[in-house]
Formats: sequence, C-alpha cells, structure tokens
Amino acid sequence: MPPETQYAKKGDAHIAYQIVGEGPLDVVLVSTWFSHVEARWDLPGYAHYLGRLASFSRLISFDKYGTGLSDPIPAKELPPLEDWMDDVSAVMDAVGLERAAIVGAGEASPMAELFAATYPERTSALVLLNATARISAAPGYEIGAPREVQEGIISMAEQTWGRGDLIAAINPSLAGDSAAIEAWGRFLRLSASPATAAAVMRMLFELDVREVLPTIKVPTLVVHRLDNPIVTVDQGRYVADQIDGATFVSVPGADYGLAVGDIDAVIDEVEEFLTGSRPAHATDRVLATVLFTDIVDSTPRAVELGDARWREVLERHDELARTEVERFGGAIADFTGDGLLASFEGPARAVRCAFALRNRLRTLGLDMRAGLHTGEIERRGTNIAGIGVHIAARVVALGGAGEVLVSRTVRDLVTGSGLKFVERGPHTLKGVPDQWEILEAVE
Repeated sequence: MPPETQYAKKGDAHIAYQIVGEGPLDVVLVSTWFSHVEARWDLPGYAHYLGRLASFSRLISFDKYGTGLSDPIPAKELPPLEDWMDDVSAVMDAVGLERAAIVGAGEASPMAELFAATYPERTSALVLLNATARISAAPGYEIGAPREVQEGIISMAEQTWGRGDLIAAINPSLAGDSAAIEAWGRFLRLSASPATAAAVMRMLFELDVREVLPTIKVPTLVVHRLDNPIVTVDQGRYVADQIDGATFVSVPGADYGLAVGDIDAVIDEVEEFLTGSRPAHATDRVLATVLFTDIVDSTPRAVELGDARWREVLERHDELARTEVERFGGAIADFTGDGLLASFEGPARAVRCAFALRNRLRTLGLDMRAGLHTGEIERRGTNIAGIGVHIAARVVALGGAGEVLVSRTVRDLVTGSGLKFVERGPHTLKGVPDQWEILEAVE
C-alpha cells in the first residue's frame, strides 16, 4: 500500500504530499516536474528510488501546484518559479518542519537551488541530482541544450504525451521495453494534461537561476550521470563550480530520469553525503569480462522503419542477444535500448560472443559495435557495477560500425586463444585515470 496522501494549503491552493520512512533525517524531495504521488508507486523503479531515500530518512515529497494530485492551474496562467518555490515551504509548514535537507532532481533542481538560496535557515543541506541552473543554451553558456533539441522535446510532448515516447527518448535504458514505456506513459497522463505539459516545458527551457548559485551557502552535493542526454554532465559541473564548497560526483549512466537505470549508484552518494556512511549492499566482487554493445546509427534506422517495425527489430535483437550470450556462458545484466550489458567469466568467450552477435545482427541489416574490458565488478543480483563496467562503456564509445574493441587487459589474458588483434593506440577514457591501450579484435 502506498503512503497516505495529505494536503498542505498554499493560500487557496492545495498541495498533495506524502511522508514515508522513519529515519532521523528529514528530507524534502523536489521531484521532477511531472509527478503523481500515488501513481509513482506503481512504477518499480520509482518505488525503489523513493524507498532508498526513505531508508535513511523521513522523506517528504509532493506534487507541484498544477500537476498530479495538487490543484490544477490553467495552462495559460502558470506562475513564476518563486511562487512555485513556495510549495516547499507550504509542505514543510504542514509537516511542522523547521529545517530539512532539500533534494532537487532534474528540471526541478532550479527550484531547489532557489529555495536553498532564499531560505538557508530552513535548508540543512542541498542535494542536486542531474542538476542544471539553465537547461537551454545561451550566449556564454554553450553547454545548454541547443534550440533544435528544445523544439524536438516540446514537439514530442505535444504530439505523443501519455504514450511514453518522451520517456523512452530521454532514458536510453527503457528503449525497447514496451511494458515499461507503457507504464510510464500512464504515469505522465496522470501527472499532467498535454496542454499543461507543453506549457510547463516551454517555461522550463526559459528558466535561468545561474545568478542564484553563488548565493547558496549551505552544504551542497551535486551528483550527475556521465552520459545524461539532455542535461549534460557539464551542466552539473557548472552548478557545482558556482556554489561555494559544493561537492561534485559523476556516476555511470545515460538516463535523464532518476527513477530508472542504476538508481543505487546515485542514492549511495546521497546517503553518504547526508549521513556520513555509505550503505552496505549485498554484493559480490568478482573478476569478470564486461561486454557492452550498441547498434550503430540506431536513430536514423528507427526513423526509417517507423516505431512499430523498429520495436519488432529491437525485440529480435534481444532474442538473438540472449541466445548468443547464453551460448558463450555469459549473463546479461541489462538491455540498454539498442544494445546490451553482459558479463563473462572468460575473456576469450566474451570476444567470441561479440563476433557471433555482430554476425547474427547483420542478418537483420544492423551494424553493432562492441567494447570489452576485464576487471573487478560488483554483482548486485542480476545487475553489475563498478569501474570495470565504466571502462567497458568508454571502450565501446570509441568503436565504429562492426568493430569489437578491447582493453589491453583483455588482450593480455587471451594469449594462446588464437584471437587476433590490431593496435588502436592509447586513449584517454572519459572519467577514468591514465591512458588506456585499445585494440580491435578481428576474426
């Protein structure tokens, strides 16, 4: 059963909120703009996200005025951000909170930043996840999203709101998972109407709180996924650089949403920052060979084939991948929309699996690339994590169509296997220290 939904008064408006958890620390979550405090519990990833935060705190979260279960607002009468910021105060007052740690996620981070700057006496700490102070590009701020990206997102929202297309586009780990996309589509329908969604998105691309950042004087943590497709890691670093004493941490991942992908990698950092101790997960640390693959030029191909046909192609991709990974003794940890993440006990088997899958996919008219690295990983159930996974992800990003790239570690461990390699020289892998020797495995 989800927690009880309660209402705080903000003038004549009602703000829906929930409280979950009994930890000693009070945390107020300023979640992403489109929210529904009850429907989110139907999404496994969202439930895990909230559960992790509540595992070490008393978590208070709410639907912003005009969305979800809070009172509606006409799409043409959206208030300024400073009025929306008062939602936080209203909920804290209703709960009887003097101070709390404020957590702002995604496009809600400007609202959290403004609150912390305006009410430092009510903010014990500030945590910003996939944060930004301005989403869109501007003169002197080229790290923002270009206009064509903005227009594409708004157009997609207007034309496909409630179908999950937008969620799939900004969260690569969900691409190809039709059940998850459908569930997220329902969540969006319950969060806001199409007109409200489009109006809010236009407003979000116009928000700019860059001048506010230097005035924030509370302990601050900024956690950002390295390959976030909309709010890039450079935007997160910018936020941290502008806040005096802020801590910046990057974690692997390409999803915009915090309730999808490797949620624990993000919340582990939050828990350690707010409590002083890192959570102890039931993990096994093992030596394994990590294989990352993805389909080259998948976006143009999807446009060419259309949604229905492309979904069929991805389903066939997943079937072939399961067959080949199992045949070579590996285990799939995740499908990444147009690729996969798998681990193997032996590096030679992993390389040969990459060859086999590449050849099978060519029968579907698909070109894939692969990246492999052997190193220590953490197993968390069926998931894997750790620097070994991160390195493999960086290796695959260097590849072209049909290429199987490996780190020097893989090459050294398969001596005598009969596999052949071509030197590709030293490379700097983003987020990884030192230079890495990369080779191409050839059949």
